Amino acid sequence: MKKVFLYCLTTIFATGTYAQTYNWVSSTEANIWQQSKVKLQLSTRQTPLLEISGTEEGTIFKAWGTTFNELCWDALNILTRDEQDNLLEKMFSPQGDLRFTRGRISMNANDYARDWYSCDEVSGDFQLKYFNINRDKLAIIPFIRAAQKYNSGMTFWISPWSPPSWMKINHDYPVRSDKTNKMSPESNIALYEDNTEKREDVFPKQLAVNDYMIQDPRYLQTYANYFCKFIDAYKEQGIPIDMVMYQNEAYSYTPYPGCAWTAEGTVRFNVEYLAPTLKKYHPEVKLYLGTFNTNRYDYVDKILSDPRMPQSIEGIGFQWEGGQILPKIRKKYPQYKYVQSESECGGGTFDWRAGEHTFHLINHYLGNGCEEYTFWNNTLCDNGESPWGWKQNALIHVDSKSRTATLTPEYYAVRHYSQFVTPGSHVIAYKPSTEGRTPVLVVETPEKKKVVIAGNFNNEAKKITLKLGNRYLNVELQPHSFNTFEEK
Repeated sequence: MKKVFLYCLTTIFATGTYAQTYNWVSSTEANIWQQSKVKLQLSTRQTPLLEISGTEEGTIFKAWGTTFNELCWDALNILTRDEQDNLLEKMFSPQGDLRFTRGRISMNANDYARDWYSCDEVSGDFQLKYFNINRDKLAIIPFIRAAQKYNSGMTFWISPWSPPSWMKINHDYPVRSDKTNKMSPESNIALYEDNTEKREDVFPKQLAVNDYMIQDPRYLQTYANYFCKFIDAYKEQGIPIDMVMYQNEAYSYTPYPGCAWTAEGTVRFNVEYLAPTLKKYHPEVKLYLGTFNTNRYDYVDKILSDPRMPQSIEGIGFQWEGGQILPKIRKKYPQYKYVQSESECGGGTFDWRAGEHTFHLINHYLGNGCEEYTFWNNTLCDNGESPWGWKQNALIHVDSKSRTATLTPEYYAVRHYSQFVTPGSHVIAYKPSTEGRTPVLVVETPEKKKVVIAGNFNNEAKKITLKLGNRYLNVELQPHSFNTFEEK
């Protein structure tokens, strides 16, 4: 009897049958995080959406991250300390739901700051004698330290939305005037001047003709030094910054903190000032070019084709419309590393459709070679409105009246990926949501286990098949569902 048992056990391991069971987690709006098991089959009756041979290499995924904004911290502080800790553990603990290991920090105010500020608003302070991060110590740094309590090994990257106002040609934090700011409408003349060129098929339809950052060498060098001062100041607070991008969304001409840059100004500042200054004072900090939020391929290509660029930058960050040209740019410039720098924010709906959109975005960026994925607002209250009037979504919604928190559909869309796609995993195959509204991503974890993440955005159930080695995953996905299959 003992010999028979050992023979059966040996046969099971030799044939791989033992490893053909997958844990299946499924979420719909009515039934969140339903767990079951499914076994791979020897045959299928339909053509597989993807076929995995086991020899694929793919992109190595490195990190999930989120942005540390003032309004996020304000929303969390509506809750009790125990409730805050519970949510922070869910987001940042290595054993939590979302497992964020990366943080994005805005250098100076962004549109989810309480109001405008910079680290040095003293006009003409080229020596940066009055530089300080006192404002950051009120909310952003406490927020980061609260996250570090659950993951002391977190790393961070920075980008500004706007330089200090005195470094800009309009001497103000926005790019254009609006009822939400005090900028003079006459100052809008600097954006386009007499240029009337427009293209309806791209974003932006019309390009700025001027750099809003003053292009005088003394200003440009001072601004490069400003980045280094910021890195130094955060290091003193126990917050390690290892990556820099020169500007958030240079192609969104905003009424909130922003800065328009031309292709020439982008190359000039990054190649001639920021890159050499970082190499001199912070060689451990990588310079990535971004964040690109334009789908004007020719314009981005013009910037990247500068022959000095490969010696200046290590990678590129894409978000919003920039994601549309990511595959083409990555094909032409395979020498760079690529990251998704900001997930899209929605319109304050906090609904299932917003969750599906985020699920689709993750599939697109990871499937097209991005090593990191950064989320925008992790926590907002009420309708998610910024001081500049934009209502946005978040992973966690706080009701300020009842002082309660809700995990949103986007939270679960993210969890279906981030809890299973661990740092060091290889993204080996994907099918976009544009094909049948059933996005699929296949990864191999550092433990050599396969994970399949699949969505069904259709109004009816959908049968799908994937070939994994010599066996088949045959499943029926519920309408409007998120699904994760984890090899055990």
